[in-house]
Amino acid sequence: MLDNVLIDSDAVSVLKGVYNHLLKFRDFLAWEAAVAMAVIEADSSIEKPQAAVENEAASVTEKPLAGGDKAKGDKKSKKKKTLGKGTSAVLMLLRDHVTNGSTVAAMNSASVAEWATSLSLLFDPKCPGLESLVEKVKEIVESNEVRRLPKIPKGTRDFGKEQMAIRERAFSIITSVFKMHGATALDTPVFELRETLMGKYGEDSKLIYDLADQGGELCSLRYDLTVPFARYVAMNSISALKRYQIAKVYRRDNPSKGRYREFYQCDFDIAGVYEPMEPDFEVIKVLTELLYQLDIGTYEIKLNHRKLLDGMLEICGVPPQKFRTVCSSIDKLDKQTFEQVKKELVDEKGISNETADEIGNLVKTRGPPLEVLMELRKEGSKFMNNVGSVAALNELEILFKALDKANAISKITFDLSLARGLDYYTGVIYEAVFKGAAQVGSIAAGGRYDNLVGMFSGKQIPAVGVSLGIERVFAIMEQQEKERNEKIRPTETEVLVSILGKDLTLAAELVSELWNAGIKAEFKLTTRVANHIKYALQSSIPWMVLVGESELQKGTVKLKDVEANQEEEVDRKDFVRELKKRLSKS
Repeated sequence: MLDNVLIDSDAVSVLKGVYNHLLKFRDFLAWEAAVAMAVIEADSSIEKPQAAVENEAASVTEKPLAGGDKAKGDKKSKKKKTLGKGTSAVLMLLRDHVTNGSTVAAMNSASVAEWATSLSLLFDPKCPGLESLVEKVKEIVESNEVRRLPKIPKGTRDFGKEQMAIRERAFSIITSVFKMHGATALDTPVFELRETLMGKYGEDSKLIYDLADQGGELCSLRYDLTVPFARYVAMNSISALKRYQIAKVYRRDNPSKGRYREFYQCDFDIAGVYEPMEPDFEVIKVLTELLYQLDIGTYEIKLNHRKLLDGMLEICGVPPQKFRTVCSSIDKLDKQTFEQVKKELVDEKGISNETADEIGNLVKTRGPPLEVLMELRKEGSKFMNNVGSVAALNELEILFKALDKANAISKITFDLSLARGLDYYTGVIYEAVFKGAAQVGSIAAGGRYDNLVGMFSGKQIPAVGVSLGIERVFAIMEQQEKERNEKIRPTETEVLVSILGKDLTLAAELVSELWNAGIKAEFKLTTRVANHIKYALQSSIPWMVLVGESELQKGTVKLKDVEANQEEEVDRKDFVRELKKRLSKS
C-alpha cells in the first residue's frame, strides 16, 4: 500500500492515499468479522453465548414438570462445543451492536452485508462504541496473560524423569564404548567466534544461529562439534588426539518430527597421521558397536568416498567448481526422488539434462561393499580411468577388508548416492539410517576431513570422526519402551526409610547409616502406611524400612520386600547388614 501512495511526493496526496487504504482495510476487517459471526450463528453444534436475562428466562422454561418428569419429546441433547470466554465476550459485544440487542433472525447474505456495514461504522475511530470494544479486548488479553501457561521455543524439548532415565542409560552406554577405544573427553564453548564457523558447512551455513553483537566479538552458537574440535586442535598445536564429546548443538532449522533446533550430539574423532584407513576403520567400528550396544533394532550404514564422488562428477562432465553444490543436491536423494533432484540440478545449478541423467544412472549403484568394489574396478569401468577414483577404490579395499575381519561389514552398504553436503569432508563418508517402524531417518554420520584443522593453523592435521544424533536414538528407545509396555524406573533408589510419624531426627539417623554404607536410599515421614507403600510402588523401590511406635519400643525395624509383599522384623543395630545381604541376592 505504502509503495503505491509514496509514488506521489506531495504530502497531502500521500496522506490521502494512506487514509483511503485504511478505509479499505476497515471494510475488509468488518466483512471478516461479519462472516465469522454468521458462521458461528449458523453452526448448531456451537453453544451461543447468552445475556444474563436470556439465561434466566431459559432456566425458567427448562424447569422439570411436577413429579420430576421431563416434557414429552424432550430428548437428551448432544453436548455442544463451547466458545472461549474471550471469544464469547467479543461476540456478544459485536452481536449487540449489529442487532441492537434483539434476537438473531435467520441468516442470509443480506444479513451479513448489513452486519458488515454496521461493523465498518463501529470500527470508525470517531465511533464511541469502538472505545468500549477496544477496552474489552484489552481486558481479555490482560486476563489471558495471567492465566496463560509459559511455553518453550519451537524445536526444543523438556525431558521428564522417565525420559531422563532413558537418556542417562544411553549416555552411559555411549561413554563406555568411547572409553573402551581409549578416547579422552573434551568440552568446548557453546558459542564460537562467527569467523570460526563460517565457510565450513556449505549451503547449511544459513542454519547457524548468530548472537547479537555485545559490543566486541561477533559470535554464533555452535552448529556441530567437529569444527570446534578442529579449532581446538589447531589452537593448541596438537599433532594427535583421540577424543569424544557429548554436548548440545544448535541449528536454525524448521522443526519437525525428529528434527530439533537444540539437540545433543555424541562425537568420536581421531586426529593425526596414521597408516591408510587405520583411524577410518576404528571410527566405523565404534559406530557399529554403539548401535549394537544401544539395541535400537535394524539399521544400515551407507558408505561412500568423497574422491570417488568427485571422480563420478568429473566422469559425468560436471565442472570442478560445481562439485560441492551438486553434492548438496545429491545429498537430498534420501528424502526426494531423482526427478526432483534433477530439476534442482538443471534449473538451479545449471547442469545439463544429459549430465544430470548420467549422474542419475551412477548414483543408483549400491550393495554389499566388496561386491560393489569389484563391480567398480572391473575392466572397462569408467572409474578406473579417473586418478581420484582409483585412489579412493584402493583405500576402500583396505577399509572393507579390515571391517570384514572385524565382523563389522554386514551392516554396511556401499552407496554412490551418499554425498554428505558439508564442505569439509575429503575422504570416506558414512551415514547410519534406522530401518525400523519409527520414521527418524539418519541417526549418525561422519567421515574424513583432512583439511579442516589446516583452515585454522595452516598446518594440515588429518582427522576422521563420527557423530551420533542422539535425539533420534532417544525417540527410537522411547518407542521401544512403549511397545514393550515396560515400566521405566526414574530413580535407582534401593531402600525407602518409612517413618510412621514426623520424627525427622530418627529418619536422619537411619537413612544416614544407609547412605554411609553406600546404599541408595530415600526417606519419607507420614503416619499413613498406605502412603509409604504407594510411593515405593510408584518409584519401583524394592525394599522398605518401616519404623512405628511398636518398633521403637522393641528396638527393631521392619524390612519389607515390596514386590513380594513380605515383611520381616530385625534388630535395629543389624538392619544395614541385613539389607546389604538381601540387596546382594537381587
